[in-house]
Amino acid sequence: MAVRYEHIKTCKQSGARLGRVHTPHGVIETPAFMPVGTLATVKTMSPEELKAMDAHIILSNTYHLFLRPGHEIIRQAGGLHKFMNWDRPILTDSGGFQVFSLSDMRKITEEGVAFRSHLNGDKLFLSPEKAVEIQNALGSDIMMAFDECPPYPATHEYAKQSLERTTRWAERCLKAHENTQNQALFGIVQGGMYEDLRKQSAADLTSLDFPGYAIGGLSVGESKELMYEVLEYTTPVLPANKPRYLMGVGSPDALIEGSIRGVDMFDCVLPTRIARNGTCMTSEGRLVVRNARFAEDFGPLDPKCNCYTCTHYSRAYIRHLIKADETFGLRLTTYHNLHFLLELMRNVRQAIQDDRLLDFRDEFFEMYGMNENGRGF
Repeated sequence: MAVRYEHIKTCKQSGARLGRVHTPHGVIETPAFMPVGTLATVKTMSPEELKAMDAHIILSNTYHLFLRPGHEIIRQAGGLHKFMNWDRPILTDSGGFQVFSLSDMRKITEEGVAFRSHLNGDKLFLSPEKAVEIQNALGSDIMMAFDECPPYPATHEYAKQSLERTTRWAERCLKAHENTQNQALFGIVQGGMYEDLRKQSAADLTSLDFPGYAIGGLSVGESKELMYEVLEYTTPVLPANKPRYLMGVGSPDALIEGSIRGVDMFDCVLPTRIARNGTCMTSEGRLVVRNARFAEDFGPLDPKCNCYTCTHYSRAYIRHLIKADETFGLRLTTYHNLHFLLELMRNVRQAIQDDRLLDFRDEFFEMYGMNENGRGF
């Protein structure tokens, strides 16, 4: 198999699991956060900088790379790893979420989804077979099956029809996958916020024996409490010997809570997106460095952080750069936010090793300024 999960330890206090995901381009220590490089780049960061902060894996986007530069160009370049000069693991999503977010520009049929490009309005079509073809050309270590991501809220009837179509599409993806020795195709569990449908989706997909499973359709507008509830009855029905990936989740509190509920891998644009607005994750919670009160603050973004940004530059300087529309300021806040989440996951892994993840969560939340209402990101 192209990808193999190795279980190392289960936390006695929380039930969270420590593991490794073995891929053709290296090992991912789990639980892990994956920085998002939508267009074959993590915005403002170089591959060397991502390695310096010890990112084990990054995520790229099938939909966006299909539109530009096109998967055939990337195939000619020798695949996505060579194209972007990244020799560690890459996960590509199927493009399903992006296509379904174009609610006024797409039409769903059993064959696939017809949609218009958000770039120029061109008519395009994405099917399970096409999504797999594109990802085979990209050469990612982990590929995602093409799925339908239902809106929130959705009726039970719609969510059931959607998950059953997702299962049929998953079967077609498996049949279309041509590079099973070097690329692993993961199935995506859907079913909305309904326990019976989530369990039906998990049962249907596990019967197809994917090498890994993602949990999709969460973090789409529901409360975090509801998301955690869905995880609590979904992860236990997924195979214990295969990786579990929660799609589109990246706030510090959700990374910890998701790990407690048995998730191995996470991704989200949150740390890079908010960084470009001057918002930083710190050990004491959210810090908006562009605010006027930091104009004469010559301390680091986070006194407890040892990242490149915090060891070299002050809040006042970074604020000045952002207010002056200097790109370097956005690079510094992005570096810090990504380092913060990668360091958080290192600490989560250590807490699992030490059988104290629940204690770590409580200590982190107290320091981070979280309360019973979940204040934070």
